[in-house]
Parts: sequence; structure tokens; C-alpha cells
Amino acid sequence: MMKAFSQRLLPPYSGQVQIAESDRARAITMDGLRWEIHFLRAAKTREGAAGLKAKGAFTRVASISNDELGAIAGQTSSMYENIDERIVELAAFLATASLPFPSADNYEYWLLDADDESPLALIFSCTEADYMALFPSRPEWTALPAAVMPIDKTQDEQARGEAPVNYRVERLVAARAGSKPRARWFQRRSSEPDQFPVFLLREDWVDEEQHQLCQRYLMRQSSRLLMLHGLQCEERRRLELAARPYALEVERFFPLYPEIADQRIINAIRAEARLRGASGEQVSLLDRRDGVLYL
Repeated sequence: MMKAFSQRLLPPYSGQVQIAESDRARAITMDGLRWEIHFLRAAKTREGAAGLKAKGAFTRVASISNDELGAIAGQTSSMYENIDERIVELAAFLATASLPFPSADNYEYWLLDADDESPLALIFSCTEADYMALFPSRPEWTALPAAVMPIDKTQDEQARGEAPVNYRVERLVAARAGSKPRARWFQRRSSEPDQFPVFLLREDWVDEEQHQLCQRYLMRQSSRLLMLHGLQCEERRRLELAARPYALEVERFFPLYPEIADQRIINAIRAEARLRGASGEQVSLLDRRDGVLYL
């Protein structure tokens, strides 16, 4: 039986990864353009602090483009005649699947605000309660690095030799978590009021400079945050507006956006992306894969 779901790639948040999984293998993608194929090694399991065992460890064995799925599934080309049946099975499913898959990671590990122990920043997430014990107890939030997601500095910041915005936001969050930071697992239920930061990081900073710093980080992350499920229309539109300078990223991640708030904005962004792509400009494909280790 094939399962298809998506979950946030953490830490730090870098997108919504799509997963198609059989009892022997899985395929994952960050953009719907290229799929990583992993085989399950059931003999090697990991044990958590409570003695719970994961279903096994995965080994990356191949990478295939979305355009190859049909040919692999039907083995219509001689180059695919001897391909492993586990890959053929996944390709046959993916060839007709619709993206994005439903979000399934409702168990969330949040760094807490030192003042009231409310959720401050999301560290980990997983799809089943049994997996929580397999994650490290690490009350520490990390920002997406500047090497992956560069954020422009102002002229004043450049003149002062300021550290990247990403790192400065990381320090703000650490300070708000206090000298003895705490983190806690929560189970999110759609039927309950949502008291969690919609963009996975608190935005209510008392100091205006801190608030603006956080906004610069989150809005720079907009092309990836648009992959989140469950955003309200105004929240999604806010991200769509913020994503306009990052047209090539939007074009890359667009297949994984579960909804569109303003089709005109997205159409304009994608039109710009096609023009920039035609001129030879390419988006960096550098991705953090740390979170894959915990999937």
C-alpha cells in the first residue's frame, strides 16, 4: 500500500517535503521537479530514549526527474528495463499523483517563550506520536543560514559590519527563550483553537527594531512559507506580495503551494520568472537536507 503525505523539512524550516512511501521504499521531493529515491533498510533501526523503535533507516539510492516517471513506470525505454521494482512501483504511483500531498506532521516540538512558556519557534515535527522519542531533546532554534537564503543588508548594516540577518534573528529567539531554554511537544488538532505562530516563529516583538528584523527574515522566507498548509487567505496573500522579488524561487516551489490567495500576483511573479529564466538566470538549488535525517 502506498502512502502519500507531506511534512515540514526541519530544522530549520526550509520547505514542505512531499513523500510517497511503500513498505519498502520512498520518494521525496522539495519542488516536484526531482525525486530522491530511498530504500528502507529494516535491519537497522534507531531507538529513542523511551526504547521505541523507528520503522527502519532509509538509504538514498537514486534521483529521478519528474519527466522520467512515466517512462520508468511503463519501462518504455530500454534504459529502464532492469530498474529495481521498488523504483518502478514508486514511479507508477507518482506518474499520476497530484501535488501537494496532505500535510501529516501534527506532532510539533516548540521552543518556548521564557515569560509565559507559549510556543515561540518550531524546532521539529513528525507524523506519529511514537516518533517523538527518537528526536533529540534540543531546546534550540536555528535560522535558515545566509548561504541558503541570503537576506540583503541595508547600507548602514554594511557600514557597521553587521552579521547576517539570519544569525541576528537566531540570537533574538535565543534571548527570548531565556538562559534556561525549554521546549515541548504538542499535538495539533484542527478542531481546537490555534495558538501557534502561523509562520512557525513569533512575530510579536515589543522592540520595533527586533520586529522589523524578524519580518525581514520571515518575508525573505515567503517563497518557502507559501508551501505551508492551513494558512488564512490574508496570511497567504501577505506572503505572495512579499515573494515578488523572488520570482525564480516561486516558480520552482509553485507546484507545492496548496492554495493561491491572489492569482494575479502569482501569475505576474511566474511571468517574470519565465523571462528571467529565458535570459539564463537560474535559482540556486542549494538546499539543507538535515531534516531528511529525521523523516
